[in-house]
Amino acid sequence: MKNINKILIIIQRSNGDVFLSLSLIRYIYEHYNNIHIDLLINEDTALLARLIPFVTNIHQFSYFKKSENKWSQEKELVKKIYKKYDLSINLTASDRSVLYALISGRKTISAIEESYIKSWWKKIFLSHYYYFDNSKHILLNNLESLNFLDIYHKQIQHPIQASKITIYDVKKKLKSMKIGKFFIFHPSAQYNYKIYPKKLRNELISQLSTLDVSILITGAKNQIDIDIKKELNTFPNVFDLIGETSLEEYIALSELSLAYIGMDTLNMHIAAAQNKRIFAIFGPTKLSMWSPWSNQLKSATKVNLPIQTYNNITIFQADMPCVACGEAGCNNSGISECLDNIKPKSIFTQVEKWYRNDKL
Repeated sequence: MKNINKILIIIQRSNGDVFLSLSLIRYIYEHYNNIHIDLLINEDTALLARLIPFVTNIHQFSYFKKSENKWSQEKELVKKIYKKYDLSINLTASDRSVLYALISGRKTISAIEESYIKSWWKKIFLSHYYYFDNSKHILLNNLESLNFLDIYHKQIQHPIQASKITIYDVKKKLKSMKIGKFFIFHPSAQYNYKIYPKKLRNELISQLSTLDVSILITGAKNQIDIDIKKELNTFPNVFDLIGETSLEEYIALSELSLAYIGMDTLNMHIAAAQNKRIFAIFGPTKLSMWSPWSNQLKSATKVNLPIQTYNNITIFQADMPCVACGEAGCNNSGISECLDNIKPKSIFTQVEKWYRNDKL
């Protein structure tokens, strides 16, 4: 593992997984001299992956292309990565990603499933493996590879840094809008079953607007976010920026904010890495793997509670025996009744209490 010049890191999951791989990438980059690091990701995470530092090339896998022509994409991708790397590190346990690791690397490290039926062949062919642990935070799962490389690391999630030009442009825009101090309220997520309902959302925004601080509502240009934009009511001190910032501009905006209020999604993890004050609304997502990481505590939480605070992070969940089920809505229906049972007043009270005390 010492004579390593080229590494391929495979992350075939969501934006959150890609973002939470940054610390792994950074520790590897800092450990080796003149290391060349490439990524293999899913196409829908490319915008984020391009902002990850220390990366040279990005290979993309498209599920759309796979459905259009089953094997042509695989052939092209294999041609690009075949035995091109001294080491491949795979952060997901899927058969496809393990095969990509074996095809690309002289040495291999991969996550695998604990099930013998699923993973027996992976144990035979991989140089090193570890069990992907659903009860352990995704950051800690991702850092497991470093143990095989004897790379010392701290359990910290590093932030992505926006460029100075982007920060300047964002500050200029805020000044033109006469926005000084502000909170971010991010109402969207990748999936509808993770989104706070319209009625409760507008009620919470109405309450937040009574604070003497601007509330910036953020979101992308995808259909889920645009639908939320159409549903927003108008309130004083509230600014709708949905669809008006790039991802890098959002990162700069988050860095300039006082706090993050919103859903359990990539934006929450961005704020956590920046050590921001966080008020996160959780539905069925399991906290053990996806709760916001506290760099100060070097830990997150696994406990389900209606309201809990650890260091700079407060999490809100429904007081229901099924929370958190880990499914895509109730019985995988795409609708999460638990989110209907989180009162806006409970969220606002915690935000107001912190804000008032922080001003003293």
